[in-house]
Amino acid sequence: MIERPGKIVAIGLNYMDHVRESGAEPPAKPLVFAKFPTAVIGPNEPIKIPRAVTQRVDWEVELAAVIGERVSRVSEDEALKYVRGYTIGNDVSARDLQFADGQWVRAKSLDTFCPLGPEVVELDDPQSLKLQTRVNGETMQDSNTSEMIFGVAELISFCSHSFALEPGDIVLTGTPWGCGEFMEPKRSLKDGDVVECEIEGIGVLRNPVIEV
Repeated sequence: MIERPGKIVAIGLNYMDHVRESGAEPPAKPLVFAKFPTAVIGPNEPIKIPRAVTQRVDWEVELAAVIGERVSRVSEDEALKYVRGYTIGNDVSARDLQFADGQWVRAKSLDTFCPLGPEVVELDDPQSLKLQTRVNGETMQDSNTSEMIFGVAELISFCSHSFALEPGDIVLTGTPWGCGEFMEPKRSLKDGDVVECEIEGIGVLRNPVIEV
């Protein structure tokens, strides 16, 4: 399991294919929100859906950058020097809460809603990686980090000009098309499902789903 970070900085609507499927306008600058560290679980640990709270729970495969040393006000050219490595994140999202609340923190931060893993690896080029989500073996998301609107270096630089990033902090870099909420009909996770998020060069992050 990845060590629990001090903070998890997440980026919304950062893939052009996801912007297209959601019908939104591409953001002019990174859309930053947070997930609480208490949401973190590791590989093979269950995603727990609290049915008293949410009925529409979605998957989001994301490339996660793990910060290696404190970084503040760094240039884009220097930003990747502060990355210790990369892992896989699943930005599990309670869509009904997300849209009802008008902001995203609660919907993204329910306990177990941030699987991370299976390991942290060094990568030469984070902007050319195939990434997928499978639910019960069926491919839902299938894209490439080249679809990012704002690359990893630009995201770290942008965030660092507003707040310092500390060793162990996680930057979740957004998700591509293929989320269940935007399918017709909508699809949501349910008890007994198995979610696998895979990123080229890193591995597979697998988590079962249970209802509680």
